[in-house]
Amino acid sequence: MRVLVAPDAFGGTLTAPEAARAIVEGWHRHAPADELTIAAMADGGPGFVDVLHEGIGGELAIVTVRGPVGGDVPVAVLHADGTAYVESAQACGLHLVDPQDPLHATTYGVGQAIAAALDAGARRVVVGLGGSATNDGGAGLLAALGATADVALDAGPEGLRGVTRVDLEGARARFDGVELVIAADVDVTLLGMFGATKTFGPQKGLTDDQIIAVDGILDRFVDATCGPTPAERRPADAKGAGAAGGLGFALMLLGGTVVSGIELVADAVGLTAQAGAHDLVVTGEGTYDFSSRAGKAVFGVAVVAGAAARPCIVLAGQVLVGSREMRAMGVESAYAMADLVGLDAAMAEPYASLAALAERVARTWSPRDED
Repeated sequence: MRVLVAPDAFGGTLTAPEAARAIVEGWHRHAPADELTIAAMADGGPGFVDVLHEGIGGELAIVTVRGPVGGDVPVAVLHADGTAYVESAQACGLHLVDPQDPLHATTYGVGQAIAAALDAGARRVVVGLGGSATNDGGAGLLAALGATADVALDAGPEGLRGVTRVDLEGARARFDGVELVIAADVDVTLLGMFGATKTFGPQKGLTDDQIIAVDGILDRFVDATCGPTPAERRPADAKGAGAAGGLGFALMLLGGTVVSGIELVADAVGLTAQAGAHDLVVTGEGTYDFSSRAGKAVFGVAVVAGAAARPCIVLAGQVLVGSREMRAMGVESAYAMADLVGLDAAMAEPYASLAALAERVARTWSPRDED
């Protein structure tokens, strides 16, 4: 049996390549003769650059940027065939903030990483969005690239209070003759009931009252950058504008075009051809839930598998959707580490737990070898 193993990262416990290796190890315990191929995935969030580097090669350049709440953090910029790939999570990810400080966390470091890519001569820049600790509408990024305002753009949403004027001329000039691509992990808009702050603010530490306040601040930020009319404010309403706490919006202001992060990665590693050459596609993520459909890697892999007429299954830390919802997403079955070993064990020993789950699942999907 030929099995394509194409998981995303497991929420801060396993990288996508680590998850893939755990699945292969466990599967082979039951079916050592099966042919397993690894195609680690990313949707624009954590692991985006590592997965692309493994899939397409290129050279990594390490740059030091400002972290989301101060201090220096390293960011790896991938250069391949004239394109620079930047992973926003490396500069402003949730893993960099303890304790969380969503009112002051900034995307300034993401802008610094992009500036380094431009200074190195990149004529095409792809920015992967996802997993951020920030909710500043990308104001910090704009500041790092040369934008100015009548308030502090690099001090998080709290610093944007009272904003009335933002000058983007300097930042936009950096992209003359440069193609800017936004690889988003979600397709949410910037503002409102289904926008970035309401949807993802709680996981970044915003309280209910702060969510309302920050959304209002970003609403005025949109007026200051775009203008007050509905036609002028369209970038804020575009799908992907709310990715990474509004980084998508800021990059759109600089001429960026939004694409699906998982589709970009899938195309780069030839996932469609690989799926067609295998009998089964196995994907996975930390928590498989309803948000998985909103541009996440698992859903993207399932779509590719369906187009190739191959069954797709999910191995996850937790599974929070029912069988009907799974099939609507193109998934045959989903299996949870928490159901096999318990949630505490799954978190404490994620590699061993995922390998054990893969071994158990292989009994269902691969015939037992005869002695």
